[in-house]
Amino acid sequence: MRNLLAALTALMLGVTAGSVPTDAANAAHHGSCPRHLLFCEDFEGLRPGGASTLDWGIDTRNGTLTVERARRGNQVLHIHTVDNGRAFLRVDDFAAPGNRFYGRMRLRVDAFPTAPDWAHFTLVEATGTGSSEIVRPIGGQYAPTVPGIFWGVGADGGPTGDWTNWRESAPVVEDTWQCFEWQLDPKDNRVVVWIDGVANPELTASTTRHGGNDVPFILPTVNTVKIGWQLYQGGTTPGEFDLWIDDIALSTKRIGC
Repeated sequence: MRNLLAALTALMLGVTAGSVPTDAANAAHHGSCPRHLLFCEDFEGLRPGGASTLDWGIDTRNGTLTVERARRGNQVLHIHTVDNGRAFLRVDDFAAPGNRFYGRMRLRVDAFPTAPDWAHFTLVEATGTGSSEIVRPIGGQYAPTVPGIFWGVGADGGPTGDWTNWRESAPVVEDTWQCFEWQLDPKDNRVVVWIDGVANPELTASTTRHGGNDVPFILPTVNTVKIGWQLYQGGTTPGEFDLWIDDIALSTKRIGC
């Protein structure tokens, strides 16, 4: 009887004998959208299949967004792109009090680019008014001189130019669920990044501390946030990219993992 009860309990919890949680994907994140957030999407209320909702838009080129059920039963957003394609969930008409806000997402990337040299990718992008900077708090680059693939804060389109300030202290990890958090703060035009709850001080940009030209970096008043994947060079290895995102949240306070 005791073994039968244990087996029934395991079945209800969705585990089997000998199974061992290996990463953050095995944690249950249902009900992760409390009312006080500026924006939240855990994909639980969407039908599996092509992503469609009135809560956010889609920006794609040679890419797709698909809602699917993950191994542990929760629903996630599957992003697929070909070569230097893009596929973003797009939050429009966004407004944060004082233009200061935090973001969070859970992420698993199947494989990162190893060609061409200096292949540059973006997963989060913020744009708005008052500054032409395209701010990229979560992104990275393949650096053949190390060699390695590293996370780095970046920007484009503004006075500071196109840059990704990748850091060897932040190597990417493939095929593993991780939690990424970021903050944009107009005070000192600061961008801060946490990975799995731990801040990396090197992944910080500010008015005078950034990877661009010797001019001030000024955050826009953000009205659009895009979350997904874009790669900016063609002829990539691999030729296609797959990643999964869950528990997206934007808030006036740090949300945590």
